[in-house]
Amino acid sequence: MAGSHATGAPRALFFILLAALTGFLVSSAGITVWSLFLLTIPAPWSVVPMVIALWVYLKWFSGSWPPRSNQATRRSRFRLTSLSGVVWKWSLFAALLFVVIVQSSFVITFRILEFPAARFTADYRIVDRMPSAVAWIIIVMGSVVAGICEETGYRGYMQAPIERKFGPVAGILFTSILFTLIHLSHSWAALIIPHIFFASLLLGILAYRSGSLIPGIIGHSILDIFDYGVWWTNITGGFTQKTIFNTGIDLHFITFCLVFILALFGFFRCITKLKIAGDFSKA
Repeated sequence: MAGSHATGAPRALFFILLAALTGFLVSSAGITVWSLFLLTIPAPWSVVPMVIALWVYLKWFSGSWPPRSNQATRRSRFRLTSLSGVVWKWSLFAALLFVVIVQSSFVITFRILEFPAARFTADYRIVDRMPSAVAWIIIVMGSVVAGICEETGYRGYMQAPIERKFGPVAGILFTSILFTLIHLSHSWAALIIPHIFFASLLLGILAYRSGSLIPGIIGHSILDIFDYGVWWTNITGGFTQKTIFNTGIDLHFITFCLVFILALFGFFRCITKLKIAGDFSKA
């Protein structure tokens, strides 16, 4: 019995590391292609080949294309399944509330701490130098690329196999830890580590309960549009609110605290509805 445990531990570790590496590579593949297009094709024309590349990316990693030898595995990891109308409704509500939760958490944080604008915009200054219309096209495309590729890689190819072998808690937690660590390469990430980890937890829960990556892709993409527009660039003027230590606890701060609490409650209410819908469909 002891020998079987000793043998099982390395196998489990190998399985998790393989899922982690696979998910990272799947996510990085699409993002790398987008980066290359941005470097080699003038904006906004770099968007055109990326739309085609994303279509190919989705077709392949969702298992919609052969070879048949690994098609079922790709479908499983992409969570390619048809959703009922009820599941669609609650999962999309949850995805939108996810955006509200994360954005309101940023506002609350930077009403308590001084917003370090220079560090947040350091990675994306090229966008601030573009004409406004071109910048928004690039922002939307970049957000969609991140939403599709990161959800496919992390909540799909990484979380899904770990989740099925070791349970959803292990899959969601491990993926969220790695997702947070990978994002530390950005100049702004160290300041919002709890936010990144928490956002990943919510996306992991949404993927597990909905049984699909699509709601998370939608929520992730919308979130990044707001992130680029408000936090990572100066295209909308940036975040200019003073901390509550300068202004006192004002209506703006109280409002965003209430928004955060209500959105968080609403998100988990939607997740409960998804669980009920899932249990009903299995009955």
